Amino acid sequence: MNPYAQLRQELAAEPRAWLITGVAGFIGSHLLEALLRLDQRVVGLDNISTGSPKNLADVQAGVSPEQWARFNFLEGSVADMGACREASNRVDYILHHAGFISVPLSIEDPLGCHETNVTGTLNLLAAARDNRVRRVVYASSSAVYGDDPRATKIEPQIGRSLSPYGASKLMDEIYARQFFEHYGLENVGLRYFNVFGPRQNPTGGYAAVIPQWITALVRGGECVIHGAGGITRDFCHVANVVQANLLAATSRNRAALGEVFNVALGGSTTLAGLYESIAARVAAGTGIPAKPVRYGPPRAGDIQHSAADIAAIRRGLDFDPEVSVDEGLEETVRWYAEQARA
Repeated sequence: MNPYAQLRQELAAEPRAWLITGVAGFIGSHLLEALLRLDQRVVGLDNISTGSPKNLADVQAGVSPEQWARFNFLEGSVADMGACREASNRVDYILHHAGFISVPLSIEDPLGCHETNVTGTLNLLAAARDNRVRRVVYASSSAVYGDDPRATKIEPQIGRSLSPYGASKLMDEIYARQFFEHYGLENVGLRYFNVFGPRQNPTGGYAAVIPQWITALVRGGECVIHGAGGITRDFCHVANVVQANLLAATSRNRAALGEVFNVALGGSTTLAGLYESIAARVAAGTGIPAKPVRYGPPRAGDIQHSAADIAAIRRGLDFDPEVSVDEGLEETVRWYAEQARA
């Protein structure tokens, strides 16, 4: 039995208490569903600024009434220290995913980005320390690599930040390390590369590329690649992110504490290749032919090439991603196509 399967068995046999911040968001709702299916008790904190009640309704539909009864939702912001203290009281683990999540929007609104990502994370760390939470797992980002010229990103080697968003995530990592060193607050940071899957918001000018393209194609619309088609990303299905969170929260490897790990597949996909793959799946599933992709100007603050070295998380947390890009796209295209027909 692999370590992740064994962990799920252990959690189901001995339920624990969890706080998920940003619980109504894309990743937060998947974490909620996974934990409820394991009969855990979960507190969720969200101010519904970027998350959606529809995500929570989707989770409720996928679990039993008994499992849903173990979930307690609190509406509030991590920028509010009182909300952080209340939400983190009497929980074992925190999975911190509330955040300001857009690179372009962070350039337009750096103060809003700082308040949510930096002040909010600092509030949560302090509340976790004071409430004697066992461990905090927090969402960082590949954006911390900034202008690092290396094609494959390795955790100790970062460049200069290219956006307030990237800077805010780097500050989160710095504060988390300080709370581990000075207060003994156990924590693990996860640098997410391009996460995708069902429930990701497909609308708005700052939507992630995969849900945006799928939604456009199932409606017979046009897709735009910002910059060159040769731009690369390391796309990672959300099920692998759930695995990383649960392993990070419960790992017995003391050397992993206070550290930060890449969460990805360790591969590289061009945007042009991604578009062709999505377009083919949409056409096969819906019969709607794809329009030729259009190229637009690059977006400020975007990294040109992004691929992760995942040796550290494999070694430190026994991470072993189970869902490939192709498998993830099959599920994701099918989910958005069903949403469009609903």
